[in-house]
Amino acid sequence: MPYNNTRNNSSFRSRPNFNRSRSSSSKSRRQYIDPNKFIKTAKVTEAEVYIPKNKFVDFNVNEIIKTNLINMGYETPSPIQDQTISLALEGKDIVGIANTGTGKTAAFLVPVLNKLISDKSSRVIILAPTRELAEQIEDQTRLIAKGSGLFGAILIGGVSMQPQLSDLRKNPQIIIGTPGRVKDHIERRTLRIHDVNMLVLDEFDRMLDMGFIDDITEIINQTSTDRQSFFFSATMEGKVKVHIDKFSNNPAHIMVKTSDTSENVNQNVVNFSTKEDKIVKLHDILISEQVNKTLIFDDTHRNVEKLNDELRNRGFDSEAIHGGKSQAARQKALRNFKESKVKVLVATDVAARGIDVADITHVVNFSLPQTYDDYVHRIGRAGRAGRVGHALTFIEKRY
Repeated sequence: MPYNNTRNNSSFRSRPNFNRSRSSSSKSRRQYIDPNKFIKTAKVTEAEVYIPKNKFVDFNVNEIIKTNLINMGYETPSPIQDQTISLALEGKDIVGIANTGTGKTAAFLVPVLNKLISDKSSRVIILAPTRELAEQIEDQTRLIAKGSGLFGAILIGGVSMQPQLSDLRKNPQIIIGTPGRVKDHIERRTLRIHDVNMLVLDEFDRMLDMGFIDDITEIINQTSTDRQSFFFSATMEGKVKVHIDKFSNNPAHIMVKTSDTSENVNQNVVNFSTKEDKIVKLHDILISEQVNKTLIFDDTHRNVEKLNDELRNRGFDSEAIHGGKSQAARQKALRNFKESKVKVLVATDVAARGIDVADITHVVNFSLPQTYDDYVHRIGRAGRAGRVGHALTFIEKRY
């Protein structure tokens, strides 16, 4: 689809999910987490002021991009943007270690789109772990590339194949998608990427956690060997470093991550003894005056639906989001939550990965996270934009 107007999802129809099933709720990866790690007082300190070397108008990029950035209100780049864009415009591979919400998307889109505009033979593939994150990237792409004449395709599960096939027949320069659906198109021979000379892997650590490494490896191996690569991750530890080293070429490393957990989030536990006690305590939390917008995590599709039904029966305006829902239903639930038409969203880890809602006041771990990394990603949804957030984790009493 051309990047001239805002995206219209009315043509997306519900179809079976062609993505391979990958669940972050596998019992085999559950690790013991000391409950004391769920307790921490927010430490709100005055952030160190970052003085950027550039303004967006200073970057040597196409005037169409500059105009669109100005119209979007972009003036001073964030640290990840300031450092990434300059190096990427030189053609360097980039490894960015940064928290969610630091402006990573514009950091890679500005240099990528600039190259696509200046070199019509260039192509990029951008991979994200979830449909929601892929759609957020596509939305940003439309805004920054507006009027450029570039054409793109978004390849995600949970929606009809037909619009994707139609877009792919037009040989798009921009391919945005989740690894499973992109791999499906490659296997169907509806997508050929041998000439793709730019690669972006966003939230690479999460894609590894979700079991996408085989798909990612096959996708990368089919792209041009002479390519520029961007890897963004919350961590550079263990397998993340191993795979980045394998896929990149002497990359520049940019570190702007501040901490393992948000310093702006008050963290505590809620002890419960029975299922009834657990739901009563959640009810009491949700009716508290200081609770405004709440994201609740549960561990399976079924449990998310059951909890959402229970909350609705108790009079709460809530929505549910998980991988078993159609993409249209997920979009509607997320939109209602963003627009505060509902104040409670119940989600699984995978579905919530792409949620970017600035005014979430509380994150509730109704089920324990599988790993501490999952916990970090969960609570990072609160306490954004300088606000103090709250994270509550339910722990069963044992006698």
